[in-house]
Parts: sequence; C-alpha cells; structure tokens
Amino acid sequence: MINTNLKFWRRELALTQAQMAEKLGIKRSLVGAYEEGRAEPKLTTLVNMARLFGITLDALVTTDFSKKKNAKAALLQLQPVTTEPTRPGGGSGLRILALTVDKEQNENIELVPQKAAAGYLNGYADPEYLEELPKFRLPMLGSGGTYRAFEISGDSMLPIASGTVIVGRYVDDWMTLKDGTPCIVVSSKEGIVFKRVFNRLKEGAMLALHSDNPLYSPYEIDVEDVVEIWEAKAYISSTFPIADLSLNRLASIVLDLQQQVSTMRKA
Repeated sequence: MINTNLKFWRRELALTQAQMAEKLGIKRSLVGAYEEGRAEPKLTTLVNMARLFGITLDALVTTDFSKKKNAKAALLQLQPVTTEPTRPGGGSGLRILALTVDKEQNENIELVPQKAAAGYLNGYADPEYLEELPKFRLPMLGSGGTYRAFEISGDSMLPIASGTVIVGRYVDDWMTLKDGTPCIVVSSKEGIVFKRVFNRLKEGAMLALHSDNPLYSPYEIDVEDVVEIWEAKAYISSTFPIADLSLNRLASIVLDLQQQVSTMRKA
C-alpha cells in the first residue's frame, strides 16, 4: 500500500525520485526501494511523506490512492483527524509532528535560536523550514521520543541564564503533564517560553506557568492557544551557575562557624 501510494503521489506532484528524496531528507536509492516494496519507511519518514502529500498518516497507510480516479475527491471522503494533541472538549487524534532525519534515518535535534523564535510559530509544521535550522544529536538522550532544542531569553528561570539552550522531549499527551514539570511551551500569544507547567486542563482547560525567579508572577494560558509542549530534559550553557554568595549569605556562614567554634570550646 505504501509503495503504490508513494509512487502515485510522487507522480501527482511531478517529482523525480531524486527530488522526492531531497524533500524527504533521504537517499534517492531509498525512494526506489520504497516504491518497489523492497524496504519499509521508518515512522519519521512516513510522517514527512504524509505532510508532503497533504494527507493524514492513516490515509497514507490504509488508502490505495492509485485506485481512485480522483485523488482529491477521495481525500474529501476520508474521516478527518484532528491535528492537535488530546485536550478537554477536543478531539482525541494526534497532530503530525514534522521532523528531519540524518543519512542513517536517525532523528535530528533541531535548534531554534533566539533569532528564529518568531519564525518558528509559522514554520514549526513545515519540513522545509525545519531543514534550514541547525541540527545536532545527543546520544545520551537515547532513542525514546523526539527532541528539539530552544535558545531561551530572559532571567525568569534563574539560575538558568539567558542564552541557554534547553533540549526538550515532545509531549504528545498534555493531560499526562505533572505539576512543576519544566517545559518549553510554544503558543500563539506568548511565543516560546521556558516555564514550570502546572496542569489545569481538567479544571478549566488552562495551563499555569510559573517562573523559578520569584520576581516573575505566575500566569495562566488557555490551552487553545498552545501549539507545542516540550518537556525539558537537558540544557547546554556557556555560563556556569554561580553559588549564592551574597553578603547576607556570607554573614550567615560566618555566624554558623562562630557558633560551632563556641560550642567546641565549651565542650
């Protein structure tokens, strides 16, 4: 089914195997192998195919478009699948996440620098946009889940400083988020923010976002405005955290030492 659909849609889009391979980020030989049924695409490749063809992942693997006289009409007959993660009062389907892979078909970690943060809101679902972002891999994260990295700005999450890169794992079911989980939250109104998330989905379809810096007040965000959530799993920074050595802290340390010395003398 997948091999015939790949061949069908490639011809519909008037693409050569080489052009198709370039758009999917794979080798041309793999396109030929997929079309001839000699190999099966990985899930990440299937997702990118569905996105490129403008169809659901379910349609790609269950509908034989080569037998449809009018592919566009056939698409209208397909049961639509919601494109957002499970949420209260909403659908139960899962949004297709755009990805990029390396030559060995391993998922990349795309880096969204501060200067690209605004553009990410428009390009997060576009494989071509993601292809232009810097990419890297962190083997210690393992193969479980999809990861993306975001360069944060501001001091709301001190001691994690502005300019730190937060590596997050994609959260597909927001209902499972535990209170206090540090996350990158992408929303249409707030943009990209790094906060601790408190789950208020059942109570009022909201998320409460808290900063580690007490100077910033917590606030709530409507779940309908949320685009993506990435649970923070690692961070990369050129700034090392500085211990709290304020005058008050130093005075407290000195007082503790004096009390210890006094106790030892009495003993």
